[in-house]
Amino acid sequence: MPEKVRQLKELIENSRHIVFFGGAGVSTESGIPDFRSVDGLYHQKYDYPPETILSHTFFQRKTEEFFDFYRDKMIYLDALPNITHKKLAQWEEEGKLEGIVTQNIDGLHQKAGSKKVFELHGSIHRNYCTRCHTFYPVEEIINSTGVPQCHCGGIIKPDVVLYEEGLDETVISGAISAISHADLMIVGGTSLSVYPAAGMLQYYQGNHLALINKSPTPYDSNADLLIQAGLGEVFEDL
Repeated sequence: MPEKVRQLKELIENSRHIVFFGGAGVSTESGIPDFRSVDGLYHQKYDYPPETILSHTFFQRKTEEFFDFYRDKMIYLDALPNITHKKLAQWEEEGKLEGIVTQNIDGLHQKAGSKKVFELHGSIHRNYCTRCHTFYPVEEIINSTGVPQCHCGGIIKPDVVLYEEGLDETVISGAISAISHADLMIVGGTSLSVYPAAGMLQYYQGNHLALINKSPTPYDSNADLLIQAGLGEVFEDL
């Protein structure tokens, strides 16, 4: 482990255009659970699995049940950035980080000070009326009951990408541009099993790919440096 971290540190020191691609494992150490890993817990309280509830079809057909789950399990405003978020923000400030491509919707990268963040799956902090497109902060969702409604009578929908929905084209193009210009790509805290997000790694043409994850991923054999550990442990050593 220390030897691999030393190798990673060396790669970071010799790179000028780093891109970090992260998933749920980045935020679990800030107290935000990965709903895939605790699926059984939710089954005790909800009649459907999270993947079903967080789908476009479910949102349309059982909107109130969607918001019950969303308020209960997807919003963590008290969560604070951890060592990984902070270190990435530091690298950006130092001019070493080209961008962060994240599958998370919690906004913790921005909370840590990062500005070049491509949120593939949207953000809990942006919400809009499906009828008149008025913008609402996350507090509007938290402080409402049932289905949150706009002053025009439309439904206020979180700007998060649900299952069955497509990714934002502007975010995709920005993420691809950053990835294709990177000289070091660090992938961390993701199983790389959710598409199309995971497919973005194909645009990386740089010299070194470092992969940090507790469990195996489909891309392990592509990594120049593979560290099977928690991100917090690795970034503390960095």
